[in-house]
Amino acid sequence: MYVKAFVLVLFFSFFSFWGSAQDCTLDIGGKKSEILVKAFQLNEAQIEQMQAWSAELAVTNKAMEDDIKKLFDTHPQSTPEELTTLAEKYKVLQQKMINASREADKRLLTIFNELQYERYLQLCSEAIRRPIKVIPTGVRDSIVDPE
Repeated sequence: MYVKAFVLVLFFSFFSFWGSAQDCTLDIGGKKSEILVKAFQLNEAQIEQMQAWSAELAVTNKAMEDDIKKLFDTHPQSTPEELTTLAEKYKVLQQKMINASREADKRLLTIFNELQYERYLQLCSEAIRRPIKVIPTGVRDSIVDPE
């Protein structure tokens, strides 16, 4: 009886914890891209591609930051209803920035080789983060076509 109760508590604790784990991001648009280069031993082609995606993300984020600034400057903020509407609009823009960053991370992960992706999974596990699931090019190229 107690064992079943313990197992149920452990089961629900595990899944509630896992459900609240944050995504394991690479922060391509961040200021410390050298850490990514060293941690995953990126080759020249990967570094160039990462830099291109980082620049693209910077442009996207700048546009969204401008939209956020405009929203705060122009949206009425006199009543609780107006503040609630402002918050909802802000959350949408914030989520767009998060999605753009996640897509950039996902792009980089797809050009990882198998060892680099395994390293990523290991680091995510150590940080108790939820890895972004992709099939890296090195793995995809090694999958045998059944036909």
